[in-house]
Amino acid sequence: MRKHILIILGILVVVGVAVLWWMFQPEPAQLPITQVEGERPVISAPREQTIPTTKVAKAVGWPAGTTPVPAVGLKVAAFAQGLEHPRWLYRLPNGDVLVAETNSPPRKGRSITDTVMRYLLGRAGAGVPSANRITLLRDGNGDGVAEQKTVLIGGLNSPTGMALLGGYLYIANTDALVRVPFKPGETRITATPETIIALNGGGNHWARTLLADPNGKYLYVGVGSSSNIGENGMEAEKYRANILQVDPQAKTFRVFGAGLRNPQGMAFEPKSGALWVAVNERDMLGSDIVPDYITRVGLGDNFGWPWYYWGGYPDTRVKPGNPALQEYSKRPDFAMGPHVAALGLTFATDAKLGAAYSNGAFVGEHGSWNRVPVSGYKVAFVPFGELGFPKKGAKPVDVLTGFLNAKGEARGRPVGVTFDRGGALLVADDVGNTVWRVSAK
Repeated sequence: MRKHILIILGILVVVGVAVLWWMFQPEPAQLPITQVEGERPVISAPREQTIPTTKVAKAVGWPAGTTPVPAVGLKVAAFAQGLEHPRWLYRLPNGDVLVAETNSPPRKGRSITDTVMRYLLGRAGAGVPSANRITLLRDGNGDGVAEQKTVLIGGLNSPTGMALLGGYLYIANTDALVRVPFKPGETRITATPETIIALNGGGNHWARTLLADPNGKYLYVGVGSSSNIGENGMEAEKYRANILQVDPQAKTFRVFGAGLRNPQGMAFEPKSGALWVAVNERDMLGSDIVPDYITRVGLGDNFGWPWYYWGGYPDTRVKPGNPALQEYSKRPDFAMGPHVAALGLTFATDAKLGAAYSNGAFVGEHGSWNRVPVSGYKVAFVPFGELGFPKKGAKPVDVLTGFLNAKGEARGRPVGVTFDRGGALLVADDVGNTVWRVSAK
């Protein structure tokens, strides 16, 4: 009898180990990534994951003398090095460049999800403390290298977005939009930041991006969700997964665009004047969906999160549902591919990179953690037509690659993008602790 019990127990152990092994196997992509890019991506059937596919490139940094790989006709060099987790860039009217050296607030949760997230962040090079400052980079002699690097303002709280408006520098901390008096040319701010509006924080998606309206009246703040699909309850998502339109004089705001899981880079398209945003979509539906995207956003638009994605596909994991929203869920304009982590966004308004890059959007893709094989880890270009939309049939074009080495390790990870006063593309690399400068040969 005892022998039979031991045999049964042994079988159960073997079966249990086999089940666990199967559950933890990465679920590979079944489609070429090009099929999940562009204006009409393939939206395949969801493959729900209780245990997420996890594959993130281990951060190793840049060996001496190495750089990313630019596209044909372009060259790349370091604009500034020795930074601490540089995430976001902003060019001032006098040509000075501001860089937010920042990271997420400390993650103190003890759940399995929190533990896994801390592991992934550490592996990806994002486990370092936040420097909580904005640094000014100045290339005074115009040689493409910032010879001056000074701390403009410190003591912030995981800052990301920056915008100059009406004699103030506005800064989007993770928990508040603040401002300080500032004039271009100054190299140090000592004033205490004044709070304009509070921003809800906690959970995931800590970075708050910022864009000033050309008419000088409004600011737009991108606030990501605190969760993947609202699993912590929608009360935790109040005024999140939104773009907020802020009146800085009245210190009030309203929701401009909604249903955007993690809106990051924002920019006005130069021909149409429309506001565009780069958005990270949801995880754990398989390696092939849902594609991250760039899209126009108008007042009152809703893109469906968490109930719907890509213009009305239901996410059946979200309970209770919201059937009344389905027909009003706006379809995004252009897919960048699944899980690429599209963060940075800028248009070619000031670009001097040649005719091939004279009209379109540059997107910093930070790189995937929930896809096999990995995606992103590059800067891509989306060619636009004359009416302010991506060209028919367009696909993202690689501009800056080589962030992964031959072993699949991350030497760097691109985030924010902007142009310097000479028309070169600047790329913040938060793993390589460098701002790269891409220019025409």
